[in-house]
Amino acid sequence: MKTPSLSILIPACNEGGVITATLSDIIAAVDRHEIDAEIVVVDDSSNDNTAEMVETFAADDPRVRIVTRELPRGFGRAVRTGLKELSGEVVVIAMADQSDDPEDVIRYYQTINDGYDCVFGSRFIAGAKVVDYPIIKRLFNRLTNKLIQLMFWTHFNDLTNAFKAYRREVLDHCGPFYASHFNITIEMSLSALIRKYRIAQIPINWYGRTWGSSKLRLGQMGRRYLCVLLKLFFERILIADDIIADREAAEKKNLEGPQQED
Repeated sequence: MKTPSLSILIPACNEGGVITATLSDIIAAVDRHEIDAEIVVVDDSSNDNTAEMVETFAADDPRVRIVTRELPRGFGRAVRTGLKELSGEVVVIAMADQSDDPEDVIRYYQTINDGYDCVFGSRFIAGAKVVDYPIIKRLFNRLTNKLIQLMFWTHFNDLTNAFKAYRREVLDHCGPFYASHFNITIEMSLSALIRKYRIAQIPINWYGRTWGSSKLRLGQMGRRYLCVLLKLFFERILIADDIIADREAAEKKNLEGPQQED
């Protein structure tokens, strides 16, 4: 099987009732657009039939693989595990609960191929569609993203959303990542922002889940988001020049290719 051009990473915890539909929708989208893709589902110690459902799907479609994690759980831990398993040039992180539109996965991929290093979707710009977003989560989202905009002088307004796309080399250079929960969403995106990668923001569609329950616990996430924000804020203020210099050196080395020995 040849190396895919697109890798889709789906962390999943107790999503047995919806994961098959999620996989079917994404596979249908990549087939419509004739994109060579792989889907890696990271089962984050589910205690339902999530793993069994993915294994059944994968038996009929080798583009789908499952990786299982032991406790402790954590969205960030699942993402970090999955990143080690991907082989595509473009990486999209998507949710398991059908909240993300598969056609937006395609738009992410196409935008990366237009010359961008990262694509951040926004549910709060013209052209976006949001259905059944819980009001408390919306309030937390808007306040947190406004704080991020002020701290990092950026126009990106939905950085807490996990659904994003990156070139593989961007993630390799920004990592390793350390966040264990949903705070990895801002650790990844702000790390790319600080390094001044070429980033596009596009409107996306988002749909409230119709099965199961959200794994995001707002009361527990505040201190974790704050920890990541403060770390990256001081990196931007104090050592951004070193970080950018390292990125530019890595890009130059990649362009020059491997050195020939005499």
